[in-house]
Amino acid sequence: MAVITCIDDLKRLHKRRTPKMFYDYAESGSYTEQTFRENTTDFQKIRLRQKVAVDMEGRSTATKMIGRDVAMPVALAPVGLTGMQRADGEIKAARAAEKAGIPFTLSTMSICSIEDVAAHTTDPFWFQLYVMKDEDFVDATLERAKKAGCSALVLTLDLQILGQRHKDLKNGLTAPPKLTLPVLLDLATKWQWGFEMLQTKRRFFGNIVGHAKGVSDASSLGSWTAEQFDPKLDWSKIARIRDQWGGKLILKGILDEDDARLARDFGADAMIVSNHGGRQLDGALSAIRMLPKIREAVGPEMEIFMDSGIRSGQDVLKALALGANSTFIGRAFIHGLGAMGEQGVATALEIIRKELDITMALCGEKNVHDLGRHNVLLPTGFLDEYA
Repeated sequence: MAVITCIDDLKRLHKRRTPKMFYDYAESGSYTEQTFRENTTDFQKIRLRQKVAVDMEGRSTATKMIGRDVAMPVALAPVGLTGMQRADGEIKAARAAEKAGIPFTLSTMSICSIEDVAAHTTDPFWFQLYVMKDEDFVDATLERAKKAGCSALVLTLDLQILGQRHKDLKNGLTAPPKLTLPVLLDLATKWQWGFEMLQTKRRFFGNIVGHAKGVSDASSLGSWTAEQFDPKLDWSKIARIRDQWGGKLILKGILDEDDARLARDFGADAMIVSNHGGRQLDGALSAIRMLPKIREAVGPEMEIFMDSGIRSGQDVLKALALGANSTFIGRAFIHGLGAMGEQGVATALEIIRKELDITMALCGEKNVHDLGRHNVLLPTGFLDEYA
């Protein structure tokens, strides 16, 4: 593909170059995938208001996220198994984010460990935590993140119980993949991916293997993770983690006005309006549809980020117009990584930055802080259809 013009171009290359089980892991949702689909189709229903004869010189996409200067209102979301999309994927994505001047968030379920990413980057990155039953593991992980200089904790609230993802079950998803005949036939067509994987030692969950009790290799990892997500997570446990962390705290997975008020009153530094990319509660409303309601519920002072469904700079602009301070992208950068490694992530970020900048200009705005409801047109009933 000679010219990359959009995230969909990277998505096509990602599918061509990455083993099926890992591409499907990224590009799928739970159960019928209704919420997964509507995360993107609901963005398409929002139209933009064109403005003309406005001085467009001196435009800026720069802003702040929890006090950190960023080049645009975008951060890389935590994505599990990133290091299976491309060898050393978390390191490559973190480097691209650093060069682009935006935050990178490392998942608990990453292939590269906290220490791996810290050793290969300069800027402090953010760490995302899944709450496990093993409190010693949670506490030790937080201490590792602090020691590595992570400047914020993203605490995921919407994965106490794992939503069923049909494609992962049918593909027999594992890291590294089990070498069954279908997998071997697939890998035979993904020679570049395989060659790069042979060059790295990072093929397991680096934050778990060797750190969790009784998990010393891949054979013991599956049973541990299946049993460890904590279904008892509540606000008292969140408070314990907040006190143990002692730094900036972002609560991820807010999709309800009452939960948003609780997160605000809890004292979180920011919240992420998210439905886990449609991978948990299938049938939930899209994140962009819930965003304005949550903004109204918590007021103008609370810092709100949004993920789930963003595939372009125009989507970023629409999220800002409907109440987000900034956004997180997951699949958009994963498509770049799977397509072209670190350069692919850099390409994805530049595509989004350029789309945001040009669309902002054509909407008559010079600064992302000036974007608001006046820049968009919503279809009748968009916010009230499911009241």
